[in-house]
Amino acid sequence: MASDSPAATFATLHRQSGIAASARRVRALVRRHTYLLLKSWPRLVSMMYYPTVTMVLWAFITVYLAPTNDFLKDAPGFFIGAVLLWDVLFRGQLGVSLTFIEEMYARNLANLFVSPLRFSEFIAGMLTLSVLRTLIGVGGACVFAYLLFRFSIFSYGFALIAFFALLIAFGWAIGLAVSALILRSGLGAEELAWAAIFLLAPVSGVYYPIAVLPDWLQPVASALPSAHVFEGMRALLQGGTFRWDHFAWAAGLDVVYFAIGVMLFRDAIRYARERGLLMQMGE
Repeated sequence: MASDSPAATFATLHRQSGIAASARRVRALVRRHTYLLLKSWPRLVSMMYYPTVTMVLWAFITVYLAPTNDFLKDAPGFFIGAVLLWDVLFRGQLGVSLTFIEEMYARNLANLFVSPLRFSEFIAGMLTLSVLRTLIGVGGACVFAYLLFRFSIFSYGFALIAFFALLIAFGWAIGLAVSALILRSGLGAEELAWAAIFLLAPVSGVYYPIAVLPDWLQPVASALPSAHVFEGMRALLQGGTFRWDHFAWAAGLDVVYFAIGVMLFRDAIRYARERGLLMQMGE
């Protein structure tokens, strides 16, 4: 058989070796940033602090309003779930952006891009670190949500995995686009890493249905994966049904936005290389 020929065997071994080497380079990047996190307990605390405080705030609002609101009586964990899922999106975006900004602060971008590390491997490392940061930040808030209010986001079952994946993928797309803008504009634009995502909050329907938005703004919301995810969450809480139409729309839009984010980031890297900016950026 052709697959048993020496040439085919060599090609298979070469491909496996390339994959192994690529995985080692990604692990090295992830390990570098993991060490930064583990040796700084204030970083770990701050990652859990903001989502936990926000969750507690909305939980007490729920306790206050539930006696006079039929919807909150039937779905007492609505605001808590919405806060935790919104923070998945926020932490997903922030995980990508902060990883890139930390490399800029350390003046390490030039070193990375003259090393064997490929562009795709750099992206893979940033996304892995984004997942790690999200799990730490949102995981701490989930623990407090259960201990203080007996609410478990894991009660969503399969929907939790779907919501998590769709939101963090959208966060990755925004994080790559923000990183591209920071690379082009310099560290003076780093505030975008914290502010950009909140431009989408009003039209994502985190705490209210998209139907309450003005008619001209509803098509804008429908073009965002986050809006479909939160609409799906409300449908699950109100009727106990998983809306596959919202899932399909969110997944399709995620693919489009992620592709745009990668292209913007690749173009920014090319722009910085051509103008020698990688050696100049830092604190």
